[in-house]
Amino acid sequence: MRLRAGQRLRRNNDFRAVREQGRRHDGGAFLLTWCLRPGPTGPARVGVVASRAAVGGAVERNRAKRRLRAVYRKHQQFVPAGLDLVLTARAALLRLEFSEVEQRFIQACRKLAGPATHA
Repeated sequence: MRLRAGQRLRRNNDFRAVREQGRRHDGGAFLLTWCLRPGPTGPARVGVVASRAAVGGAVERNRAKRRLRAVYRKHQQFVPAGLDLVLTARAALLRLEFSEVEQRFIQACRKLAGPATHA
């Protein structure tokens, strides 16, 4: 199942806003950056990034992004509505078992539900 257009960050300005105004959680295999979206609350949106310097060549970057999108799709119920997320892949993502990445994502999502997201 693909993420719908309303569930994805698509514009460079959206990614930049999350990075500049957002809070961060280091999941080891990925960096989760989030911020509360201004305006009317809708479903959470996600953007996935994997750089050549951090992850490797095209095959590794694509595999890392597929894994992060799969984890997000499987556990998106843990992400509060109205948030914009940027998941940045790291090289360790490809060395970990998928179940370990899932656990780290769920732990990171527990930080999203804190009072700081509504400030």
